[in-house]
Amino acid sequence: MSSPQNTTAPESSVAARMSTLDRFLAVWILLAMAVGLGLGRLVPGLNELLAALEIGGISLPIALGLLVMMYPVLAKVRYDRLDTVTGDRRLLISSLVINWLVGPAVMFALAWIFLADLPEYRTGLIIVGLARCIAMIIIWNDLAGGHREATAVLVALNSVFQVLLFGVLGWFYLDLLPGWLGLDTGGLDVSPWLIALNVVVFLGIPLVAGFLTRTLGEKKMGRERYESNFLPRIGPWALYGLLFTIVLLFALQGDRITSQPLDVARIAVPLLAYFVIMWFGTFAFAKAIGMDYDRTATLAFTAAGNNFELAIAVAIATFGVTSGQALAGVVGPLIEVPILVALVYVSLAWRKRFLPERRG
Repeated sequence: MSSPQNTTAPESSVAARMSTLDRFLAVWILLAMAVGLGLGRLVPGLNELLAALEIGGISLPIALGLLVMMYPVLAKVRYDRLDTVTGDRRLLISSLVINWLVGPAVMFALAWIFLADLPEYRTGLIIVGLARCIAMIIIWNDLAGGHREATAVLVALNSVFQVLLFGVLGWFYLDLLPGWLGLDTGGLDVSPWLIALNVVVFLGIPLVAGFLTRTLGEKKMGRERYESNFLPRIGPWALYGLLFTIVLLFALQGDRITSQPLDVARIAVPLLAYFVIMWFGTFAFAKAIGMDYDRTATLAFTAAGNNFELAIAVAIATFGVTSGQALAGVVGPLIEVPILVALVYVSLAWRKRFLPERRG
């Protein structure tokens, strides 16, 4: 998948900076969502078949789709330049604070504001807010021309904190904090093994594959040939993997989504507010403290995205596949995917407002 990052082309329009595949990305994604919903609704037994293809709570078809999606993008990362990001304390601290303090708190507040009378959906949304993005954010960032090396570092950092903090934050936001505020309390019995396996499958495997491809590819053909000949060949597979994953996600729960439209609408409102608040708030904050466009876009998309694969897996494992908590998790990508696609276009349109950017 092409990206406008590190290009000297004039910024006359968003479309001019995107490949044909990327230019019609919103159309392909809407079609993939429609196909998935239709398959889930119309094909008998498909939901059960896809749900049966799991190991340790991880859907093998979805894992395959995410691997195909993330591998080309991670193969583009210049791993010898990661030190330019790991030394940027302002970026790292900002990301940790926004992702692990601000994000879960915003989702908790929105869940209670909009779903105070629907405890199952409210709990499901809070779980979504705790699952910070380590997968699809990579492709949104690449499309928006964000900093690839920064994204690789931030998703790796989030994966570590996800293993360490997910269970603790679940207890805090579902039990301790509501008790302090005199609200209804809940519980979250989540296995650290499930979280660690999620990180390994959805980040570790494609990250190792991308690193080895970059390292061995440059040794064999040199950096210039690797980037000018090899990367364009595998680039489109990121979009194919994204569309395949979207079809699967919506096929898995197509019947439930289409049969409960009012419930979906109730869940969608706080989700929409969350993505807008997190992305625009983080973008404005990063620009205000003087970050360049690359890092600003990366920080904003990392803050707005969520690991809905983990959220759905945790909700199903804890509350059951037919629970309201699981439905709230499923509605997550229904709202997140088109919203973040739209924000890619917003981000690119705003790029010209920045001063000349750093390229380190």
